[in-house]
Amino acid sequence: MGQELLADGAQGLGAAETKTETKAETKTDTKAETEDVTGTVGRLRATFDAGRTRPTAWRRRQLRALRALLTEQAPVFAEALAADLGKSPVETHTSELGLVVNEIDHTLRHLERWLRPRRVAVPVPMLPARARTVREPLGVVLVISPWNYPVMLALAPMVGALAAGNCVVLKPSELAPATSAALARLLPRYLDPDAVAVVEGAAERTTRLLEQRFDHILYTGNGTVGRIVMTAAARHLTPVTLELGGKCPALVEPGTDLAAAARRIAWGKFLNAGQSCTAPDYVLAIGGTAGPLADHIADAITSMYGADPARSPDYGRIVNERHFDRLTALLGDGRVVTGGTHDRASRYLAPTVLADVDPAAPVMDGEIFGPVLPVLSVPDLDSAIAFVNARPKPLAVYAFTPHRRTRRRLLAETSSGAVGFGLPNAHITMPGLPFGGVGESGIGSYHGRYSIEAFSHTKAVLDKPLLPDTVRAVYPPFTAAKERLIRRFM
Repeated sequence: MGQELLADGAQGLGAAETKTETKAETKTDTKAETEDVTGTVGRLRATFDAGRTRPTAWRRRQLRALRALLTEQAPVFAEALAADLGKSPVETHTSELGLVVNEIDHTLRHLERWLRPRRVAVPVPMLPARARTVREPLGVVLVISPWNYPVMLALAPMVGALAAGNCVVLKPSELAPATSAALARLLPRYLDPDAVAVVEGAAERTTRLLEQRFDHILYTGNGTVGRIVMTAAARHLTPVTLELGGKCPALVEPGTDLAAAARRIAWGKFLNAGQSCTAPDYVLAIGGTAGPLADHIADAITSMYGADPARSPDYGRIVNERHFDRLTALLGDGRVVTGGTHDRASRYLAPTVLADVDPAAPVMDGEIFGPVLPVLSVPDLDSAIAFVNARPKPLAVYAFTPHRRTRRRLLAETSSGAVGFGLPNAHITMPGLPFGGVGESGIGSYHGRYSIEAFSHTKAVLDKPLLPDTVRAVYPPFTAAKERLIRRFM
């Protein structure tokens, strides 16, 4: 199954990572662990088969209970996220807990309408008849969540899965151990324990989970392990939603308010110390904007985090030493405009802007997933579009431009999971928009109504009365009169 890769990719977004198992995990008997996972999935399947999760009232109760968990236990999650990632309480609210609460509120407001059967027009030859579609839950859903937003990216998919009437197995990331432990401890207190289960552990436990038959798998991580998950799902013909990240470009055109654009880019990039799949991964500065823009981004960093971001209570830390070493190795791939300082003991890496970057440098090879921002200069919009299209399709494309024609061209001539004009990251906060990638950046989407579509089956229903028997026209034998009728109406 590729457990070394699974240890990182199934738990996070970025370069491959291996996790040393604890002595207790090393001694775990594989058969016993498999039986434990099998028993958990079997228990939830029995709940689903009994019809317990189908009533709308049950779904609404679970959503309200999940909302209560996030509001009542907010201090617990804030403490866990501070331990795992150095997140400030405000960032915990804005980028983790608050987003899920908004998703729940949006879903509760619209759930009845989303679940309502939809009538479909019946062609004249089939009259009299009635046609409609109805939504049915899939069954037992597996959510494998990453470490970078370990609450939001665990619970936001769960909102949709529960709202669609499914049972859910959550596999949180062991690379965010404090948050994983909090989820495992608190979720059974608030949600139906026979319908929702948390399975903790490292690669071996994830491997055991992927051997089970699920009805849908949602995985957030990197493309390498996305392929492993998809291969495992194929054994049971299980549908998947894969959120895989990618290098999101930010394009800046002449005529843009560079100071304002720099503030937006700096905020989007250095949120969560750059460990966001939707963060601007690099900047394509068009024309002569590269130098002034880089200086404005440096000013924006100082404005947000002070002269020494290491002392800022609002700036996070790198998740572990392995990722820290990977990121600091990229600092020599360009001229440091600002930042570059780091401390391995505290996993601190300053917000860093690089100029004079070779497009073939390692920093431009894969998703950076950290607080290092290359600024590249391109002569014109054509060159910028060609640069983006020469690389795998990103999770998002961001553009800062005063020109409508540029916006139209980017929408028509580039492909990405999303497009943001004037503001990065923010599309993920809107429950009315789908969140997902395309090509290398992902398969499928969720959020709001799109979560209901992802986690349910749309069943076609046709109701045709036996009398009058208008179908007789297609019964053999086919006379000349029947043939004329068929060719006219069908």
